[in-house]
Amino acid sequence: MRHVLSALVMNQPGVLAQISGMLASRAFNIDSLAVGETENPELSRMTFVVHGDGRQLDQVRKQLEKIVTVVRVLDYSGEEFVERDLMLIKVAAESGSRSEIKELVEIFRGRIVDVSSQHVMIEMSGQERKIEAFIDAMRPFKILEMVRTGRIALLRGSSMSAETPAGDVASA
Repeated sequence: MRHVLSALVMNQPGVLAQISGMLASRAFNIDSLAVGETENPELSRMTFVVHGDGRQLDQVRKQLEKIVTVVRVLDYSGEEFVERDLMLIKVAAESGSRSEIKELVEIFRGRIVDVSSQHVMIEMSGQERKIEAFIDAMRPFKILEMVRTGRIALLRGSSMSAETPAGDVASA
């Protein structure tokens, strides 16, 4: 089963290495990872996607919570949450294909962020299935380069803010 985990961690060097090392030592592959500062500059939020059964993930969550620099961990599985990926993709664009590429970008609600005589660069954000569908739509035009962020996610209606005391998930 796919699990989206969110961890509030202290904004210190080595935290990412500690957490990824702990996951690797338990044979968990990280499918997606995103780390960024929160509303509190002393804390960062790590969002990662892993696969495993509920018992395995409960063990991982407990191990994560034992790491001194980890403030809080939530498994979003079974919860209502919003998730997004971000992608930049550079596609070959002959003069005859530009209008078709532009139309597909509009259909998928992306943005063209750079244009040259040989290519267009597109920014796309959304759920993983939308990003994957857009990639498939761009394949006939020849994808030159592509980069994606890891998944980011927040719970709907509840919060795990940097200001929320540990053990208290307040309703919004």
